[in-house]
Amino acid sequence: MKLKNFILPLALLLPLAATAQSISPSQIAQFQNLPRSQQEALANQYGVDLESLQSSGQQTQRPRDVQVVEPVSNITEDEREKTRDEKEEGQQAAAKNGGLKPFGYNLFKGSPTTFAPVTEIPIPSEYTLGPGDVLRIQLWGKENQNLELPISRDGTVSFPQSGPMNVAGLSFDEARQQIRKQVSEQYIGVQASVSLGELRSMRVFVLGEARNPGSYSVSSLSTITNALYVSGGINQTGSLRNVQLKRNGKLVGTLDLYDLLLKGDSSSDSRMQPGDVIFIPPVGKRAGIEGEVYRPALYELKKENTLSDLVRMAGGLTSQAYPQRINIERTNEDFLRIIVEADYTAAKGKNARVQAGDTVNIPSISDITGQYVEIRGAATRPGRFAWIPGMRVSSVIKNLSADLASVADKRYAVIVRTDKVTDTISVLNLRLRKAIQNPGSGFDIPLQEKDQLLIFSDAGKVKGGEEGREFTRESLFEPVLHRLRIQASPSSPQKTIRISGPVRYPGEYPLPESRQLADAIFVAGGLKDSASFYNAEVARYTTDEDGIGKTNILNVNLADAMAGNGNLTLQSRDRILIKSIPDFAKTSTIELKGEVRYPGEYTFRDGETLRQVIERAGGLTDNAFPKGAVFTRAKLRQLEARRLQEAEDRLQGDLLGVQLEGDGLGGESADRAQQVQSLLEDVQSSRPIGRLVVDLAAVVNNEGYQAIRLQDGDALTVPAIPQAVTVFGEVQFPTSHLHQAGLTVDDYLERSGGPTRQADESRVYVVKADGSVMLPEKSRWFGSRSQQLEPGDTIIMPIDVDRLNQLELWTNVSQIVYQIALGAAAVGNL
Repeated sequence: MKLKNFILPLALLLPLAATAQSISPSQIAQFQNLPRSQQEALANQYGVDLESLQSSGQQTQRPRDVQVVEPVSNITEDEREKTRDEKEEGQQAAAKNGGLKPFGYNLFKGSPTTFAPVTEIPIPSEYTLGPGDVLRIQLWGKENQNLELPISRDGTVSFPQSGPMNVAGLSFDEARQQIRKQVSEQYIGVQASVSLGELRSMRVFVLGEARNPGSYSVSSLSTITNALYVSGGINQTGSLRNVQLKRNGKLVGTLDLYDLLLKGDSSSDSRMQPGDVIFIPPVGKRAGIEGEVYRPALYELKKENTLSDLVRMAGGLTSQAYPQRINIERTNEDFLRIIVEADYTAAKGKNARVQAGDTVNIPSISDITGQYVEIRGAATRPGRFAWIPGMRVSSVIKNLSADLASVADKRYAVIVRTDKVTDTISVLNLRLRKAIQNPGSGFDIPLQEKDQLLIFSDAGKVKGGEEGREFTRESLFEPVLHRLRIQASPSSPQKTIRISGPVRYPGEYPLPESRQLADAIFVAGGLKDSASFYNAEVARYTTDEDGIGKTNILNVNLADAMAGNGNLTLQSRDRILIKSIPDFAKTSTIELKGEVRYPGEYTFRDGETLRQVIERAGGLTDNAFPKGAVFTRAKLRQLEARRLQEAEDRLQGDLLGVQLEGDGLGGESADRAQQVQSLLEDVQSSRPIGRLVVDLAAVVNNEGYQAIRLQDGDALTVPAIPQAVTVFGEVQFPTSHLHQAGLTVDDYLERSGGPTRQADESRVYVVKADGSVMLPEKSRWFGSRSQQLEPGDTIIMPIDVDRLNQLELWTNVSQIVYQIALGAAAVGNL
C-alpha cells in the first residue's frame, strides 16, 4: 500500500527528475523512507539517478555567520604594518593640531575578513526580487510540503504542478501575495507561507579615500555603511560628510556620517544595487575644539560655520566650562596665527564665525569664586567646605580624634585669611585644642569666606614613610611665607620672624598678631627642657636717623616673657635666640674593671681626677698589679684608628710596589711580598685600644704625682698580679713563660726558640707591664740585654727591615701592632 501511495506523486515528478532541485524535500523524504530494494526498483523503472535524488534530499544548511570586520589579533602582518603606519601618521597629524584627532574615524576601525555576502540581515517587505534569490514556501492543510524555489536567470520560479512563475522585479510583498493567490486557486484546502531563503550577492565598488579601495561582493540587502565596513572604512584623509553613491555614472545619493554618529539618523544610508560605486572624496574643511567639551576633536565642517555649531558637534560644554572667554586661534590673511575671543553667553559670541583651520579652546573655571573655607594638612577630610556667616573653627572641626589625622598637632593650627580689598594675606594663630574644647569662646575664632585652616603634623608622632611628613610647619608655611615676602612694602614691612635655639620647631614663621615673645615660642612648638629661662636675645634690624641699617641686640628675661610680664614687642624680621642651659644633661663616665674594690661605671664631676674616682670605688684590692694597669681614652683610640688606617694605606702601596718589581727578583721578591702581606693582615686585624701609660701605684699612693684629669669615655683595667713574661715577634715560638728570678732577655728569647731569619736582633725591646718601652741595648735601666725582667713584661723581636729596600715604614707599623696587641691582651686576660 505504501508503494502505491508513492507511485502517483513520483510519476508526477518524473518529468522534473533531471532537475532534482525541483523535487520538494517532503517528496524526497517519502521516497527515502522506502526500503532500499524498492528505491532501486523505482529508480531503474523510471530512469531516475538514485544518488542524485538522495543527495538532493539533504536539508539546506543555514548560511554561516560572516564576520565582516576582523579582530586585531587575526589581522595579517601586512595589515598590521599598514595599521602601524596609519597610527604613526595619525599621531603626527595630532601633534600638529595640539593633540586633537579627527572625529568619527574609529567607527570603521578593523580590517575586512572576506568578500562573502552578508546574509543575516532582516528582509524588508519592499525588497526587490532578482535572479539568485531563493523563495521558501511552506504548504499546509490538505497537503503539507516545504519548497525551496530559486529564481532563475530568466526571473522565474518553477512551481510544482503549475509551471514557471515570473517574480523578478517584484517586491517581496508583491511576490508573496501572488504566490498565495496561485496556491489558493490551484490547491483546494491548501495555504502557503512565503519567506526568503538565501539571497543573491552583487558586486559593488568602493573607491576614493577608502582604507582598502576595490571591488567587493556584498549582499543584495547591503547599504552604503555595510560596504564601508567590508572595505575597512575611510582614511583620515577622506570625508565623512560627503560619501557619494553613484549609479551608471550619476550621483544618486550622499551620506553624511555625522548624522549617523551625532544624531543616530540612518535615513540617508541608501540600499545599493549591482554595479553601484561608493566614492569617498577628500576631507573638507576642518576646525578643532578642545578644553571643557565632551568630545574634543577635529571636526569636518559642512554647513556649520558658527561657534555654536562646533560646540554642538563636540557634545556641548561641560559643567566646568567658563563660556565668557572662549579663545579662537586662527590664521589671518598674512598667514600669522592670531587669537580672538568670544563670549559664549551672548548671542554674538554663539554666532561667531568659525573658519577652516581654527582651534577653539574652551577654558575651565579656575577656582570657586566664594562661599567656602578650606582645610589643609593633617586632617581626615581635607578640602573645601561651604561657608556660612557666623561659623567658627568648631563648626568644621568638631572632634579632635575623628576629624584630625593620628599624626596631627592638636595644640596649634593657623588660619590664613585673605583681605578682599587689598588681596593680601594675614596669619591668625589658633590654639586648636582650646578652640574645640571651648566652642564659642575667644579661642574659637570666627571664620570668614575663603579662610584656609592649616593643620600641622607633630614630629613626635610621625614615623618613617608616613604621609604626615608632608604637613610639617616648614612645608605648609612655605607658600604663606613666600606670599608675605612678596606683599611686603616700605609702608608694610615683611611680617616674619625667625626663632632658633632649644625650641621644638626652629625656623621662620609669620609674625604673631599679638607680637608677644610667648606667642612666637608657642608657634615654634614650645621650649625644650634644655632652654635657659634666665636670658634670651632678640636681634632687631633697624635704621638710624640717616637711614642706614643696623642691628641691635636686645636681652630678654625669658621667664618674665613667658609669664606675660615682659614689655618686649616683636617687630618685623626679628631674630630670636633661645639660649641653652650650659652643659645641660651632660654626664661623663669612667669604667673601672679588674682588681678594684667596687668595679663598675662611675659618673664623675668636671675636674675630678683618677685618684678621686678610685677612692670612691674603694681603692685597689690586695691582688691588684698596679704596674700592669691599662688606662684607655676615647680620643687616643680615635688617634690610633687613624694611624692604623694610614699604615694600612702605606702598606697596600708598598705591597703593590713589591709585586710590580717581582719579575726581576724571583724568589726574593715573592718572600718580601709574603712578608708585607702578612704585616698588612696584622694591621687590618688590629683594633685600636687608646692606651695611655700611667704609673697607677704613684697615682694612688703619691699625692704629689701629677693628677690625671678624667675625660668622658675613659676606662681603667687593673689586672691581677701576673706570673709570666711574654715573647712576641720574629721568634720561632712566640708564647708566654713563667717568670723566674735571674732570667734575662736572652734567656727568654732562647726559651722561645731563638730568632727567625727575618728577625732584627739589634733592635730587641721590652714593653713593661705599665706600657712603657725600654731598649735593652741602650737603656740605662737595662744596662745590657743580660738585665733581669719583671712579671708582666713583654719582649718584642722586630722584623729586619734593613734588608728590604723601600719599606722603612715596617718598623713603626710593627711597633704599633705589637703595642695594640699587648694592650688588648692585658684587657682580655682579666
